[in-house]
Amino acid sequence: MSERPQRRARHVHVGRVVRSRRLTPHMQRVVLGGEGLYRFAAGEFTDHYVKLLFPAPGATYPEPFDLDQIRAELPREQWPVSRTYTVRSWDAESRELTIDFVLHGDEGVAGPWAVRAQEGDILRFGGPGGGYAPGAGADWHLLAGDESALPAVAAAVEALPAGTCTKVFLEVAGPEEEQKFAGDAEVVWLHRGERPIGAALIEAVRALDFQDGRVHAFVHGEAGFVKELRRLLRVERGIPREQLSVSGYWRLGHDEEGWQSSKREWNAQVESEQEGGAPAA
Repeated sequence: MSERPQRRARHVHVGRVVRSRRLTPHMQRVVLGGEGLYRFAAGEFTDHYVKLLFPAPGATYPEPFDLDQIRAELPREQWPVSRTYTVRSWDAESRELTIDFVLHGDEGVAGPWAVRAQEGDILRFGGPGGGYAPGAGADWHLLAGDESALPAVAAAVEALPAGTCTKVFLEVAGPEEEQKFAGDAEVVWLHRGERPIGAALIEAVRALDFQDGRVHAFVHGEAGFVKELRRLLRVERGIPREQLSVSGYWRLGHDEEGWQSSKREWNAQVESEQEGGAPAA
């Protein structure tokens, strides 16, 4: 009998905190570096993301760290907690990875960690994944999202050539959450106030005077408003699927585990409902 081939452990990067600072009242920037990023590479997409791994309370893990082994041998409550975050930027020369964290006070896992992060702290993560970059063949670009999509939107704007016609709509809690980032784009900041998440975004995109020519659209954030904007773009405006990057990063009332476990089915249901009324591409 031939021997079973040995399983190759999935690679987990090990970043060390280089610096951390507060960007706005509800956004913390953490920069990771160190020799543990020797295999990390990003740059093909502007929506690159990583799966951050936070130790379960009281759990200790063997070295070398092997996520598959941990999940096979330890009870589920001791598995590392995974959270998905966009790569704000990757500097291949200095080998520094920048991640921006939305803060919700003491809620959650990643935000509180980011607030407490000190130089030298370790953070393990997998990735990167990704699938979007502004299409070079588009006549103009539309980017819309809430705080969770802000890093990817900013990265996309910074990647576009100067003079590219780009309409950007970003919804945040209030004026104190606005950020400055590089790039040549018309950025409209929408202040949510007491309104439901995404209401201002839906209004703004619906009121937009769509230009002639081929648009490439990126719409991400809370799943409820993403669904409505997908309907507007795909069904009402008849924009072909291949010109759209539209997905819910999170869903109101769900933690990441709950949302990720149902996201594929939810997306399929939305597409089924909306594609029935979409014009032929």
